[in-house]
Amino acid sequence: MPSISCSLQKRRPGSPRSEVRAIKAALLAALGIGTLAISSVAQAQAYQCRIPANVDAPQLRTEGRARNLPVTGYTLALSWSPEFCRFREDDRRHSRQCSGRQGRFGFTVHGLWPNSGRTWPQWCERTPVSTDVFKPNLCMSPDASLLARQWQKHGSCMTRRPATYFKVTRILYNGLRWPDFVRISREDNLTAGTIRTRFADANAGWFPEAVGVHLDRKGWLEELRLCYDRRFMPEACDERRYGAKDKQAAKIWRGL
Repeated sequence: MPSISCSLQKRRPGSPRSEVRAIKAALLAALGIGTLAISSVAQAQAYQCRIPANVDAPQLRTEGRARNLPVTGYTLALSWSPEFCRFREDDRRHSRQCSGRQGRFGFTVHGLWPNSGRTWPQWCERTPVSTDVFKPNLCMSPDASLLARQWQKHGSCMTRRPATYFKVTRILYNGLRWPDFVRISREDNLTAGTIRTRFADANAGWFPEAVGVHLDRKGWLEELRLCYDRRFMPEACDERRYGAKDKQAAKIWRGL
């Protein structure tokens, strides 16, 4: 996998369109895929997903103090939707993701988080987001409130424009290849290490140490956390992002 020749900088000069084009070109080169491949996997984890005609813009509010720090890498956090929705099928707050009326989801994006060594920048600035920015992302992250919070807490520390943050997130997400997690859930003696290996085997350039696996207290898969360096290349996760040890027993709820 070739390296990315540029990295996201919050105050990168240039027009919005030129910034997006430069980042997209660099990411496509690093991922080793083309535009046709991107479109073919755009909804690979969203089964029969429908974009609503109207989306209410959530209210943005800062929940902590601003922490402007240099970005040294990134984490793409992916929530396993069947587990998230396990007891939320009738929860109005999560009806889009969990009711089944607007689609069924596999892995959804919790967020793209910039890192700074052993900590992370957050709440860097308050920038309004229009509903047009949210709509293209609702098969990737089916909760507009979550999208708004991820932009304000994390994305505002990466770039000046919400659209750029979500564009980069989509490119990373759509560039992934997904092994059959329903089949994996049926493997005997399933462990966190097995999950890491299956994901890495399906994605050229990835290796198990770059895949964080987070389980709940009963051993059910909740989230994958993919670790990138500042050029968006896979890197070994630190202990905090790595999650469960390789030999820890794991279970995957299939939502059936």
